[in-house]
Parts: sequence; structure tokens; C-alpha cells
Amino acid sequence: MTRGGVETWLMHMLRRMDRGRFRMDFLVSSPEEADYDSEIRALGGRPLVCGDRHLPWRFAKRFREILETRGPYDIVHSHVQHFNGLALWLAARAGVRGRIAHSHNTSDGRPNGWARGLYRAAMERWISASATDLLACSRDAAAALFGENWPADPRCRVLYYGIDSAPLAAQVDRAEARAEFGIPAGAMVVGHVGRFAEQKNHARLVEMASALAGARSPVWFLLVGDGPLRENVRRKVREQGLENRFVFAGVRSDVGRLMVGVMDVFVFPSLHEGLPLAGLEAQAAGLPCLISDRVSRETSITPATTRFLPLESSPREWARAALALGEGPRIPREEALRALKAAGFDCRDTVGSLGSLYEHIAASRD
Repeated sequence: MTRGGVETWLMHMLRRMDRGRFRMDFLVSSPEEADYDSEIRALGGRPLVCGDRHLPWRFAKRFREILETRGPYDIVHSHVQHFNGLALWLAARAGVRGRIAHSHNTSDGRPNGWARGLYRAAMERWISASATDLLACSRDAAAALFGENWPADPRCRVLYYGIDSAPLAAQVDRAEARAEFGIPAGAMVVGHVGRFAEQKNHARLVEMASALAGARSPVWFLLVGDGPLRENVRRKVREQGLENRFVFAGVRSDVGRLMVGVMDVFVFPSLHEGLPLAGLEAQAAGLPCLISDRVSRETSITPATTRFLPLESSPREWARAALALGEGPRIPREEALRALKAAGFDCRDTVGSLGSLYEHIAASRD
């Protein structure tokens, strides 16, 4: 339970669920203490180590043990894309009444070899056979895991993420926030929030910075997050001689403050996404956003200042587009926050939808 998009959304739900009616445990892969573990315990939940999904026989054994010794559970809500198939098949065999497969992405990011194709096909069959309910964060994510004909399946629905708008509405001293990172008050700052993994395409940000190296006014890049490719990205930055224009802020609990107080434009060049939480937060903060065309258009809640650009466009085109957005007009935060709520992305609304679904599943199987 690190500070990723899905994990953060689940924490929004846990904080606001009626804990007199619901208890949420979290099955995780690693025994190492993670960002949200202590808060989960404080809110009455339990992080339970289920083991590495890359060792499915061990995972299955431990999964069954947890269901038998820590339950009984009314619902297993699985968030691991195609691997949902094994989790829900095991839950069905254990007699769990409600079994939700949740699609959070439009791709698993793996090469399309024959073995991966067989795995996907098998897991999709198990999901279809074992799930009582199918959820997706967007229409594109639903089609990716449940097939193009998903609207015809009565089990399937789109449940949008909800974000906590309070940190995005707070007042921030921009000079103070920028000084924390050594960024001059008048500099333009390109921001990005995301795990350092291939999907997030940090390489495009480095390419953009290289294209802007000769700009009259220096442009800074603030990268928030951690992950396996972080050092690889730092090495590319050093090789390009751009160390004095990049800030690697690491994992932060004040992302909203950084969006409001430090960033001027948000760039999200992902190779694939279901519905990125960070993109919603950036728009709600009033930031102009430049987003990859591989990201669902359902992400757009402030279309006047949000642009989707093909990944095939050159780094120079991406850099020019980011500059144009950053120098252009911004939507007042109050207006952006109203747009967020109107589009259905306020966590106070989505927690009610999820709670109602849980209650319906449990009641229909009494």
C-alpha cells in the first residue's frame, strides 16, 4: 500500500467508509512496512501479506489461509488486472459470496508473446466465470479487461475514482513552496506525479528538457514519486547535463500543495492508463495539462486548458505545447474544483457509490 494511484483512492474510500458497517483488509505482496500501513491499522483494517503474485502456487496457498483464518469475508475486491482471475477463482472456491474484478488500466504493459496471450485468455475466462461484479475506472479500462461488449454484461459498470479536493483548495505560499526545492519564484515549472516505471514514460520528460535547454527562460522539471526506474532516469538527466533543471522530490504526502504552489503546467506522457488520479488532481488544482493520447479522454474535466498530444509527436512539439499551456490562461481553482465534482470525481460521492455496491452485493447473497 504505497502512494500509488489505486492505493491512494482506496485510502480515500477507507477514510470515509462507515466503519461501523464495513471493515476493509488489504492483501499485499510484500512484508515491508509501506506508506499507508499504519493508517490502515489505525482505521481498523489490516495489511495482510499474501505473497508474490509471480509465484502463483505460493500466493494461492497463502490466499486460502487468509480467507480461512482472518475471515469470514463477505466480499473479495480484486485490483490486480488479469491476475484478478486467479484471486476470484480462489475466492469462489472458498465460498466468498461477493467477488469483484476491478480494471484500473488499459494494458498490462507486457509484450504480446504467445505465453502472455495464453495467460490473458485464461485469466479473462476465470474472471468471467468467477466474478459476481465487474468494475472499471473508465470505459476504456472496462473494454480492455472485460471486452468491447462489456456494456451488455449486467455485472459490469464504470466506477470513477474520487479524489480528496481539500488539499487542492488550500492556500499555498508559492515562494515558500518553491524555495524548498531551490526553484526561483519566477521560473516555469513542469510537473509530473507518478511511479518511475516504463508505463509513465519519464524518458519523454527528459527529452522535452533537452529540447528546452536553449530556451531564454530556464524551465524546471519537478518529478514526484519513486520506483524501479528512478535511478535510470536520473542517469539520463546527468548524461544530458540537465541536473540543475530537475528536482526528484521522491514520495510525498503533500502532492496537492506542490501542484498548487510549485507547478505551472502538468505533463503526463504515459504509454497507457485507465484513468490517472494524478491527472484529475492536477486539473482540480487549476493546472493546464498536457496528456498523452493513450490516456482515456474521460480524464478531461477542464477541456479549455487540457490538451491530448500523440506520443508520436516529437519531443520538441511536446516541449512547445507544454510552454504554450504554461504561459497561457489558467482556470481559477474554484471553477476547477466545481468541474471535478460535476464530473463525478469527488471522493465524497464515490465512497457512497462503492458502499452502496458493497451493501447490495451482501444483501443479494443473504
